[in-house]
Amino acid sequence: MTALAPGDRSDSTEELRVFLANWLTTSLYGLTFGEYLRLLRKHRFAVAPRYVPRALFMAGTGLLNSVVGRYEERVHGPETSRAQIMPPLFILGHWRNGTTHLHNLLALDTQFAYPNIYQVLNPHTFLTTERYSKALFVSPSTRMMDNVALNATVPFEDEFATCGTLRSPFLTWVFPRDRDEYQKYLTFRGVPEREIAEWAAALTRFYRKLTWKYERPLVLKSPPHTSRIKLLLDTFPDARFVHIHRNPYAVFQSTQRQTRVSVATMGLQPIEDRHITDLVITRFTTMYEAFFEERSLIPDGRFHELSFEELEQDPVGQVRRIYDQLGLAGFDAMRPALERYVDSQAQYRKNTYPDLSPSLRHDVGRAWRRNFEEWGYATD
Repeated sequence: MTALAPGDRSDSTEELRVFLANWLTTSLYGLTFGEYLRLLRKHRFAVAPRYVPRALFMAGTGLLNSVVGRYEERVHGPETSRAQIMPPLFILGHWRNGTTHLHNLLALDTQFAYPNIYQVLNPHTFLTTERYSKALFVSPSTRMMDNVALNATVPFEDEFATCGTLRSPFLTWVFPRDRDEYQKYLTFRGVPEREIAEWAAALTRFYRKLTWKYERPLVLKSPPHTSRIKLLLDTFPDARFVHIHRNPYAVFQSTQRQTRVSVATMGLQPIEDRHITDLVITRFTTMYEAFFEERSLIPDGRFHELSFEELEQDPVGQVRRIYDQLGLAGFDAMRPALERYVDSQAQYRKNTYPDLSPSLRHDVGRAWRRNFEEWGYATD
């Protein structure tokens, strides 16, 4: 059972879901007990008192995951280990750049498969338990950081499936006081080969399970992949990539909110707002330093870039351009589903934020100057 994002609803069922999201559940409930125990030991069991119920819940689900995971490996392990991963399509972009919107659009194409939220949060057990996901997955109907729909079947970030390796930057949100420990896993630069191999094995194992289940190429989205192009190409040399960018000022404000939500729904410790600002600026800078250095490694015809603003104004036309630029067939077949989905989102409203203070705008503009210049966004 999990909940990721309290919504703003008034009915009693929604209130119960919000309560569970705030006090009991976590996005890391899919860890095995051994993985969870290693995580606690690494941080000397430094769980803040207010999060003890969450920590105990994770221990209980960890025991269940260990038992069911061993069963799943015994039953499905031999078959899934032989699955041949087809060339994936990776969506790149920082948090709040529009990667979720783009993932939802591309996932409408039935020639692809995608990992859903239940699967990424249950990498050891989803082949066995997903049939019960409606009962096991408890969440509000929309995400806390925005009004995007949330349920067990929506496309989600495959990075969650690697958290059990303890090699993911997502764990920053669990133990934010030790946030510097996980910064290196954003790019994996300078990380020992053994640790890289552990993370890559977990990711590949998850992709094999999805491939065995769906027998289709995967369309994947996780912001950290933006800074791992070389690593991804080493593992998946025929992969395609599409990168989406957005006005960095908007990204900064939205990512501040997203970080607060992630700590609230995953954390075993609190974090102060001043540390959130530093974390957002540093992580974005690190991510795009690697991206700018490695994007030229992608072969011609396998990379396309667009802006969130362009996608927002003309989603059908921009998706067509992606297909054309990447040499993907099948756009005409998926266009009716795409147009229906776009029409269904006509009433969607983005978050609004107060203006940044002049000093903070200056700090963001200075730290992310190359991004503003690269994509033609104005700074003060």
